[in-house]
Amino acid sequence: MIKFFRHIRKNLLIENKTSKYFKYAIGEIILVVIGILIALQINNWNESRKHAIAEQEFFKSVKDDLTQDLEFINYVQSYSKPKVDAYNLLSSRCSEDYDSDKSQIDSLMSVYLFSGQRTFYPVSGAFKSSIAGNEINTYKQKKIIQNIIKLYGSNYDRLIDNGKIVDDRWSKLSETYIYSRRTSSFDKVTNEVYSKMLDDFHFHFIQLNWYNQILDDTEKEVNQLLKQL
Repeated sequence: MIKFFRHIRKNLLIENKTSKYFKYAIGEIILVVIGILIALQINNWNESRKHAIAEQEFFKSVKDDLTQDLEFINYVQSYSKPKVDAYNLLSSRCSEDYDSDKSQIDSLMSVYLFSGQRTFYPVSGAFKSSIAGNEINTYKQKKIIQNIIKLYGSNYDRLIDNGKIVDDRWSKLSETYIYSRRTSSFDKVTNEVYSKMLDDFHFHFIQLNWYNQILDDTEKEVNQLLKQL
């Protein structure tokens, strides 16, 4: 009988130890799981923080690029304004009789033909970099991102395409009147030549005027986007 009770007591002790070890193991597992969850949470928080910083840096870079774009747009507009004003005076106020108004006509044609031309190309380093890495699609401020993509992916492309057209027309105009441009004079101009020059100027001016309107629209859009940034 004594042996029997000793056997039972021994089994109970073993069971108690097993139970304690089991509880201890469960506690260890719970602690490990909690530690992993905390580590994951900290890692997610760090990643979110890094991502938010990257997004703000992207917006800052785009803002810097757009500020330069705005300055360039204003420069192109101011550069072409004398040409536009000269053509408007030639087509509206000057007589078609070249000889009767030679001095004024020569002066206005000089402004149009000798002043050269500038067209706009955007600074797009920050945007292209974000597109290349597909980072732009991960940023949270979707409305601003949509406006940035619209500007760079649509409006700027339209502006560049029209700039190429006006450049092409300017190149042909410059080539046609290379003698006058080379000599800075209109010695060989007659009434017939002057009429032909106005037609050629008009062909270029139509595109230039349209291009300036697109520049105006783009300037407004850039200013609106800068306010959001």
